Amino acid sequence: MSQHLVLSFIGDDHLGLVERLSDMVSRHQGNWLESRMAHLADKFAGILILSVPDDHKDALIKELKDFDKIGLNVTVELANSGSEEEETLSLSVVANDRPGIVQEVSQVLHSLLVNVKELNTSCEPAPMSSDMLFRTDMVLSIPKSLSLTELETALEKISSDLMVELI
Repeated sequence: MSQHLVLSFIGDDHLGLVERLSDMVSRHQGNWLESRMAHLADKFAGILILSVPDDHKDALIKELKDFDKIGLNVTVELANSGSEEEETLSLSVVANDRPGIVQEVSQVLHSLLVNVKELNTSCEPAPMSSDMLFRTDMVLSIPKSLSLTELETALEKISSDLMVELI
């Protein structure tokens, strides 16, 4: 049997962190399944899902804790091996940048019983002006009873400058 682990980590960015992490996973016969990693504000941050044979799990977790000696704080959580298929869709929202957009969008999604599975955000200059645009791309899990039209209408009520695209 194997165990799925979810790792989250943050620390000072320096050369070789991914290589050291992947080497450690490999030495414990782990399988790197899915990850998101980024350089954010001079820090290296990420999440990683891996599976490891049960007889290697404790040794791997112990070794992962040693990353704090090089300035990378690693948190390890045990996870289920998988989830049932859900109805998912992608949502893209673009609006003039202002505080509170994520809160407003997430509030609407919550009220409609929509679960956010992935969330990516960025700010970028508008093509024809110096104004900043906020962009968020999400992967959502939606109830079968919710129509796309109902979801789109609810999101567009947030503000007149909000552009919504559902895929």
